[in-house]
Amino acid sequence: MIIGNGLIANAFRNFDKKDIVFFASGVSNSLETDEKQFLREENLIRKTIFENPNQLFVYFSTCSIYDSSKNASAYVNHKLAMEHIIATEAENYLIVRISNAVGKGGNKNTLINFLVNSIRGNKVIKTHIEASRNLIDVEDVVEIVLELIENQRFNQIVNVAYLSNYSILQIIQIIETFLQQKAELELLKAGQSYSIDIPDVQNYFRKNNLQDKENYLSGILKKYYQNFLS
Repeated sequence: MIIGNGLIANAFRNFDKKDIVFFASGVSNSLETDEKQFLREENLIRKTIFENPNQLFVYFSTCSIYDSSKNASAYVNHKLAMEHIIATEAENYLIVRISNAVGKGGNKNTLINFLVNSIRGNKVIKTHIEASRNLIDVEDVVEIVLELIENQRFNQIVNVAYLSNYSILQIIQIIETFLQQKAELELLKAGQSYSIDIPDVQNYFRKNNLQDKENYLSGILKKYYQNFLS
């Protein structure tokens, strides 16, 4: 069973299983403050767990929990509260904290969508030069989660992210090379960076020869943004 219609939910469509709930219908906007949106997710989580007591409950949370600039936000507090509910009420669960997943479509305001559209539209990008982000191909998220399930890594929280972060400037430079177009930047001495510990998944990238950061992001762009070159 797949709950949700966004990037993560759609990535799991071909892997739907009767004995597993993939819950990807949560609040995704890290700036969200509307209590009604938080309550909607909470009610749906409780209802889904109650109605599917014998199924593995896979919940997609966020690595923003480790971001010191957001760890007091309503969004992060909500995600932590949902994790607690799942750990308390679900008989078998897997909580997956994901970094910035990149794939086909998705919210136009996600980082890569925003940067690609801004560069192509010759818009000035206010660039926080001290910021970094962890980017991961949504198809790698799927493969990693399926491996965790196969290995019965249940009743725990696992960080699913790439081996290391990219600086915002590095991301922009790789996109510039891909689009063959220079970005219009306003450089600001600002931004946050935080590390993500991934002991449970780092071997996935090594065994699939995905350690080269620049090649990894370039490959993601070629996979999902090739139509932007036409």
